[in-house]
Amino acid sequence: MTGRYRICAGPLASLALALAACGGPADRQGAPEPTETPRPATDSVARAAPSPSPSTPAATGEPRSCAAEIGRQAADRRAQLCRTLSPATHPPCNVANSCAMIDDEIARSCALLRQAGSPPADCWPDPRSSEAAVDVVKRYYAALDARDYATAWLQWGQDGPPNQPLEKFRQGFAHTRSTHVTIGSAGEAEGAAGSLYLTVPVTVEATLDSGELQRFRGQYIVRRVNDVDGATADQLRWHIDSAHLQPLPPR
Repeated sequence: MTGRYRICAGPLASLALALAACGGPADRQGAPEPTETPRPATDSVARAAPSPSPSTPAATGEPRSCAAEIGRQAADRRAQLCRTLSPATHPPCNVANSCAMIDDEIARSCALLRQAGSPPADCWPDPRSSEAAVDVVKRYYAALDARDYATAWLQWGQDGPPNQPLEKFRQGFAHTRSTHVTIGSAGEAEGAAGSLYLTVPVTVEATLDSGELQRFRGQYIVRRVNDVDGATADQLRWHIDSAHLQPLPPR
């Protein structure tokens, strides 16, 4: 991969525009890595999503709880692991939150523990591995499907997708009832200009509130800062850097 990389979605339906934001600077060659603001130990402000307009049916629903998604016992186990690993004073390790939010806190905590030394065995996969990069895309779609748009937004990094504040991002899914992603073979990460990049192929199915099924195929580019001195735990975490999805014909 060269030091110059940019990928952007073409003109798609409104749903695809939200799924495939154009991300990342066009020229990374020789540019210093930006300083990212570490995520606070307590709940991120980005989790407190603004109230959507009443005219957006899917966006007005509350996020689906982890207990409702996988059952109370399984959700309790996941929340307990989250509480065990998280250094936060008030971590979002509650079964009333989405599974994606709990998993994101586990991943964040493991990144901090990895930076401090050897993380516990429960921190799997390794936060710097390709498996962890693929998990970002899986978590992104799990959050979207649970209508937890704040957690989905954060998978793009602390500032969300380029040029998409949280409310604009949320409104892009106003009429989306559900989403499902199938992940292809991600291959190996490649390095450029102090960062690592992994291409994650995807096929996406989205059901609108009208019942219409939309299908897309493409890829996400997931990025993290390489293992350099002075990098923060947030910089060393994988996040979505850019995306390119194209619509598939109806079945």
